[in-house]
Amino acid sequence: MFRKLVLALVLAVFACTALPFAVAQDTNGQSSTGATEQQSSPSGAQRGGRGARHFDPAQRTERLTKRLKLNADQQSKVQQILTSEQSQMKQLHSDSSLSQQDRRSKMMDIHKTSNDQIRALLDSDQQQKWDKMQQKHQERMQKHREGGQAPSAAPDSGQPQAS
Repeated sequence: MFRKLVLALVLAVFACTALPFAVAQDTNGQSSTGATEQQSSPSGAQRGGRGARHFDPAQRTERLTKRLKLNADQQSKVQQILTSEQSQMKQLHSDSSLSQQDRRSKMMDIHKTSNDQIRALLDSDQQQKWDKMQQKHQERMQKHREGGQAPSAAPDSGQPQAS
C-alpha cells in the first residue's frame, strides 16, 4: 500500500513538472512529432519558426533564385505561382468537408501543378537543376516515409515537405 502511494506521488510530481514543458513546446509550434507538423500543413507558415520558411513564397522564390539563377521575369512569375499555391493550400486546409485523404490528394495535385508551371518557366539548364532538386526531394520524402530522418539540408530544396 505504501509503495503504491509513493509511486502515485512520484507520478503526480512528474506529470506536474512535465506538463508545462509540453505545453510550452506546443505553443512554440513544436509538438511531440517535432517540426514535421509544420512541414505538413500550410498553417505552419503562420506559427513562425522553421515551418514558415517552407511556405513563404518570397523566401522560396529567393532560394530558387539562388539555386537556379532565375532572372527578374522568372522570379516574378515563380513568386506568383508560389503565392497562388499558398493561397489554394490555405483554402483547402480550412475546408473541413473533405476527408484527410481527399485533402492530401488535392494538396498534392496543387503542388504538382505549381511545380509543372515553374518548370515550364525554366531554360534547359535550369530544368536539369530543377529535376535534380525534385529527385532529391522525392528521395528525402521516401526516406522520411520509411521512418528515416531526412538530412538537415531538407529546408534548402525550396519546396515544402509534403508528408
